[in-house]
Amino acid sequence: MSVLFITGTGTEVGKTVVTAAVAALAGPSVAVLKPGQTGVAVGEPGDAAEVVRLAGPHVATAELARYPEPLAPDTAARRSGLPTLGPDAVAKAVAGLAAEHATVLVEGAGGLLVRYDEQGRGLAEMAAATLALGVDVEFLVVVAAGLGTLNSTALTLEALRARGLRTRGVVIGSWPEDADLAARCNLADLPAAAEVPLLGALPAGSAAEGGAPFHAVARASLAPALGGAWDAAAFAARHAPGAHPVG
Repeated sequence: MSVLFITGTGTEVGKTVVTAAVAALAGPSVAVLKPGQTGVAVGEPGDAAEVVRLAGPHVATAELARYPEPLAPDTAARRSGLPTLGPDAVAKAVAGLAAEHATVLVEGAGGLLVRYDEQGRGLAEMAAATLALGVDVEFLVVVAAGLGTLNSTALTLEALRARGLRTRGVVIGSWPEDADLAARCNLADLPAAAEVPLLGALPAGSAAEGGAPFHAVARASLAPALGGAWDAAAFAARHAPGAHPVG
Protein backbone atom coordinates (compact mmCIF):
# COMPACT_ATOMS: atom_id res chain seq x y z
CA MET A 1 0.00 0.00 0.00
CA SER A 2 1.29 3.44 -0.93
CA VAL A 3 -0.35 6.75 0.00
CA LEU A 4 1.14 9.82 -1.61
CA PHE A 5 -0.04 13.35 -0.83
CA ILE A 6 0.68 15.60 -3.81
CA THR A 7 1.12 19.29 -3.12
CA GLY A 8 2.70 22.18 -4.96
CA THR A 9 4.72 25.28 -4.27
CA GLY A 10 1.70 27.29 -5.42
CA THR A 11 -1.11 27.31 -7.95
CA GLU A 12 -0.72 26.45 -11.63
CA VAL A 13 2.48 24.44 -11.20
CA GLY A 14 1.09 21.24 -12.73
CA LYS A 15 -0.18 19.23 -9.74
CA THR A 16 -3.06 17.62 -11.61
CA VAL A 17 -0.92 16.57 -14.58
CA VAL A 18 1.71 15.12 -12.24
CA THR A 19 -1.01 13.33 -10.27
CA ALA A 20 -2.31 11.85 -13.51
CA ALA A 21 1.19 10.80 -14.57
CA VAL A 22 1.84 9.02 -11.28
CA ALA A 23 -1.60 7.38 -11.49
CA ALA A 24 -0.91 6.24 -15.05
CA LEU A 25 2.18 4.32 -13.88
CA ALA A 26 0.80 3.06 -10.57
CA GLY A 27 -0.77 -0.12 -11.88
CA PRO A 28 -4.40 -1.23 -12.02
CA SER A 29 -5.25 -0.61 -8.35
CA VAL A 30 -5.00 3.15 -7.90
CA ALA A 31 -7.33 5.78 -6.47
CA VAL A 32 -7.11 9.58 -6.57
CA LEU A 33 -8.74 11.70 -3.88
CA LYS A 34 -9.35 15.42 -4.35
CA PRO A 35 -10.36 16.57 -0.86
CA GLY A 36 -11.55 20.04 -1.85
CA GLN A 37 -12.24 21.20 -5.39
CA THR A 38 -12.61 24.94 -5.91
CA GLY A 39 -13.54 27.05 -8.92
CA VAL A 40 -15.76 24.38 -10.46
CA ALA A 41 -19.56 24.35 -10.40
CA VAL A 42 -21.65 21.32 -9.50
CA GLY A 43 -21.80 18.95 -12.47
CA GLU A 44 -18.70 20.33 -14.18
CA PRO A 45 -15.61 18.13 -14.58
CA GLY A 46 -12.94 18.87 -11.97
CA ASP A 47 -9.37 17.76 -11.37
CA ALA A 48 -10.39 14.16 -10.67
CA ALA A 49 -12.08 13.94 -14.08
CA GLU A 50 -8.96 15.37 -15.69
CA VAL A 51 -6.86 12.64 -14.07
CA VAL A 52 -9.17 9.99 -15.53
CA ARG A 53 -9.05 11.63 -18.97
CA LEU A 54 -5.28 11.49 -18.95
CA ALA A 55 -4.46 8.32 -17.02
CA GLY A 56 -7.44 6.18 -17.99
CA PRO A 57 -10.73 4.83 -16.64
CA HIS A 58 -9.00 2.30 -14.38
CA VAL A 59 -8.32 5.14 -11.91
CA ALA A 60 -10.89 5.33 -9.12
CA THR A 61 -11.62 8.88 -7.97
CA ALA A 62 -13.29 10.61 -5.04
CA GLU A 63 -14.04 14.21 -4.11
CA LEU A 64 -15.17 15.29 -0.65
CA ALA A 65 -16.11 18.96 -1.10
CA ARG A 66 -16.69 21.36 -3.96
CA TYR A 67 -16.88 25.14 -3.93
CA PRO A 68 -17.78 27.23 -7.00
CA GLU A 69 -15.35 30.14 -6.61
CA PRO A 70 -11.62 29.77 -7.45
CA LEU A 71 -10.35 30.63 -3.95
CA ALA A 72 -8.67 28.90 -1.04
CA PRO A 73 -11.05 26.18 0.21
CA ASP A 74 -11.71 27.90 3.55
CA THR A 75 -12.52 31.21 1.88
CA ALA A 76 -14.57 29.55 -0.86
CA ALA A 77 -16.57 27.60 1.73
CA ARG A 78 -17.25 30.69 3.82
CA ARG A 79 -18.40 32.72 0.82
CA SER A 80 -20.66 29.96 -0.49
CA GLY A 81 -22.17 29.10 2.89
CA LEU A 82 -21.00 25.51 2.57
CA PRO A 83 -19.27 23.54 5.35
CA THR A 84 -15.49 23.45 5.49
CA LEU A 85 -13.44 20.28 5.27
CA GLY A 86 -11.51 19.08 8.31
CA PRO A 87 -8.49 16.74 8.50
CA ASP A 88 -10.34 13.87 10.20
CA ALA A 89 -12.87 13.49 7.39
CA VAL A 90 -10.08 13.42 4.83
CA ALA A 91 -8.03 10.93 6.84
CA LYS A 92 -11.00 8.54 7.07
CA ALA A 93 -11.54 8.79 3.33
CA VAL A 94 -7.85 8.12 2.64
CA ALA A 95 -7.82 5.13 4.97
CA GLY A 96 -10.92 3.74 3.29
CA LEU A 97 -9.39 4.05 -0.16
CA ALA A 98 -6.09 2.60 1.06
CA ALA A 99 -7.91 -0.48 2.31
CA GLU A 100 -9.14 -1.16 -1.23
CA HIS A 101 -6.35 0.12 -3.49
CA ALA A 102 -2.61 -0.49 -3.72
CA THR A 103 -1.91 3.19 -4.39
CA VAL A 104 -3.79 6.26 -3.19
CA LEU A 105 -2.92 9.74 -4.43
CA VAL A 106 -4.28 12.78 -2.57
CA GLU A 107 -4.11 15.99 -4.59
CA GLY A 108 -4.19 19.21 -2.60
CA ALA A 109 -5.32 22.68 -3.62
CA GLY A 110 -2.63 25.30 -4.19
CA GLY A 111 0.33 25.03 -1.82
CA LEU A 112 0.95 23.07 1.36
CA LEU A 113 -0.33 25.66 3.84
CA VAL A 114 -3.53 26.63 2.03
CA ARG A 115 -6.38 26.75 4.57
CA TYR A 116 -9.24 24.27 4.31
CA ASP A 117 -11.12 25.14 7.52
CA GLU A 118 -11.69 27.82 10.14
CA GLN A 119 -8.74 26.60 12.23
CA GLY A 120 -6.34 27.11 9.34
CA ARG A 121 -5.72 23.41 8.89
CA GLY A 122 -4.73 22.09 5.50
CA LEU A 123 -3.07 19.25 3.63
CA ALA A 124 -0.30 18.82 6.20
CA GLU A 125 -2.85 18.29 8.97
CA MET A 126 -4.77 15.88 6.74
CA ALA A 127 -1.62 13.82 6.28
CA ALA A 128 -0.92 13.90 10.03
CA ALA A 129 -4.46 12.72 10.74
CA THR A 130 -4.00 9.88 8.25
CA LEU A 131 -0.78 8.86 9.99
CA ALA A 132 -2.67 8.84 13.30
CA LEU A 133 -4.97 6.19 11.81
CA GLY A 134 -1.96 3.95 11.19
CA VAL A 135 -1.70 4.63 7.45
CA ASP A 136 1.79 5.56 6.29
CA VAL A 137 2.03 8.57 3.97
CA GLU A 138 4.63 10.45 1.97
CA PHE A 139 4.53 13.75 0.10
CA LEU A 140 5.41 14.56 -3.49
CA VAL A 141 6.00 18.26 -4.17
CA VAL A 142 5.30 19.70 -7.61
CA VAL A 143 7.45 22.72 -8.43
CA ALA A 144 7.92 25.29 -11.16
CA ALA A 145 10.92 25.16 -13.46
CA GLY A 146 12.21 28.72 -13.54
CA LEU A 147 13.38 31.67 -11.51
CA GLY A 148 12.00 31.81 -7.96
CA THR A 149 11.35 28.11 -7.60
CA LEU A 150 14.32 27.43 -5.31
CA ASN A 151 12.94 29.63 -2.53
CA SER A 152 9.36 28.36 -2.73
CA THR A 153 10.58 24.76 -2.89
CA ALA A 154 12.90 25.17 0.10
CA LEU A 155 10.10 26.80 2.14
CA THR A 156 7.67 23.99 1.33
CA LEU A 157 10.14 21.26 2.26
CA GLU A 158 11.10 23.11 5.44
CA ALA A 159 7.43 23.21 6.44
CA LEU A 160 7.05 19.48 5.78
CA ARG A 161 10.14 18.59 7.80
CA ALA A 162 9.03 20.82 10.68
CA ARG A 163 5.82 18.79 10.84
CA GLY A 164 7.61 15.44 10.72
CA LEU A 165 6.17 14.57 7.29
CA ARG A 166 8.29 12.56 4.86
CA THR A 167 8.80 13.65 1.26
CA ARG A 168 9.62 11.22 -1.52
CA GLY A 169 10.86 13.93 -3.85
CA VAL A 170 10.00 16.86 -6.10
CA VAL A 171 8.77 16.93 -9.70
CA ILE A 172 8.86 19.82 -12.15
CA GLY A 173 5.27 20.11 -13.29
CA SER A 174 5.92 21.85 -16.62
CA TRP A 175 9.33 21.80 -18.28
CA PRO A 176 9.43 24.46 -21.03
CA GLU A 177 10.31 23.51 -24.57
CA ASP A 178 12.89 26.30 -24.69
CA ALA A 179 14.17 26.35 -21.11
CA ASP A 180 15.99 29.49 -20.02
CA LEU A 181 19.22 29.67 -18.03
CA ALA A 182 17.48 29.71 -14.64
CA ALA A 183 15.45 26.60 -15.41
CA ARG A 184 18.49 24.70 -16.66
CA CYS A 185 20.55 25.66 -13.61
CA ASN A 186 17.67 24.63 -11.36
CA LEU A 187 18.00 21.02 -12.45
CA ALA A 188 21.14 20.83 -10.34
CA ASP A 189 20.05 23.32 -7.68
CA LEU A 190 16.56 21.99 -6.88
CA PRO A 191 17.69 18.77 -5.15
CA ALA A 192 20.10 20.79 -3.01
CA ALA A 193 17.42 23.35 -2.08
CA ALA A 194 14.82 20.67 -1.36
CA GLU A 195 17.19 18.12 0.22
CA VAL A 196 15.20 15.40 -1.56
CA PRO A 197 15.60 13.91 -5.05
CA LEU A 198 14.31 15.45 -8.26
CA LEU A 199 12.01 12.70 -9.55
CA GLY A 200 10.84 14.03 -12.87
CA ALA A 201 10.07 16.85 -15.27
CA LEU A 202 6.82 16.75 -17.23
CA PRO A 203 7.16 18.57 -20.57
CA ALA A 204 4.90 21.56 -21.14
CA GLY A 205 1.79 20.51 -23.01
CA SER A 206 1.73 17.01 -21.54
CA ALA A 207 -2.04 17.20 -20.98
CA ALA A 208 -2.85 17.63 -24.66
CA GLU A 209 -3.71 13.97 -25.15
CA GLY A 210 -4.68 11.19 -22.78
CA GLY A 211 -4.45 7.42 -22.97
CA ALA A 212 -1.42 5.67 -24.48
CA PRO A 213 0.38 8.89 -25.56
CA PHE A 214 0.11 10.30 -22.04
CA HIS A 215 1.30 7.03 -20.51
CA ALA A 216 4.38 7.20 -22.75
CA VAL A 217 5.07 10.77 -21.65
CA ALA A 218 4.62 9.80 -18.01
CA ARG A 219 7.04 6.89 -18.29
CA ALA A 220 9.66 9.04 -20.00
CA SER A 221 9.23 11.95 -17.56
CA LEU A 222 9.08 10.31 -14.10
CA ALA A 223 11.88 8.53 -12.26
CA PRO A 224 11.81 4.84 -11.26
CA ALA A 225 10.75 5.85 -7.73
CA LEU A 226 7.45 6.89 -9.36
CA GLY A 227 7.24 4.02 -11.82
CA GLY A 228 8.94 5.64 -14.80
CA ALA A 229 12.29 5.48 -16.59
CA TRP A 230 13.43 9.13 -16.31
CA ASP A 231 17.08 9.64 -15.37
CA ALA A 232 17.70 12.86 -13.43
CA ALA A 233 21.45 12.94 -14.07
CA ALA A 234 21.08 12.33 -17.80
CA PHE A 235 18.34 14.97 -18.09
CA ALA A 236 20.40 17.53 -16.18
CA ALA A 237 23.47 16.82 -18.31
CA ARG A 238 21.47 17.19 -21.51
CA HIS A 239 20.09 20.55 -20.40
CA ALA A 240 23.14 21.85 -18.53
CA PRO A 241 23.99 25.52 -19.27
CA GLY A 242 27.23 24.48 -20.93
CA ALA A 243 25.37 22.19 -23.32
CA HIS A 244 23.46 25.15 -24.79
CA PRO A 245 25.79 28.13 -25.19
CA VAL A 246 23.96 31.46 -24.94
CA GLY A 247 24.66 34.33 -27.34
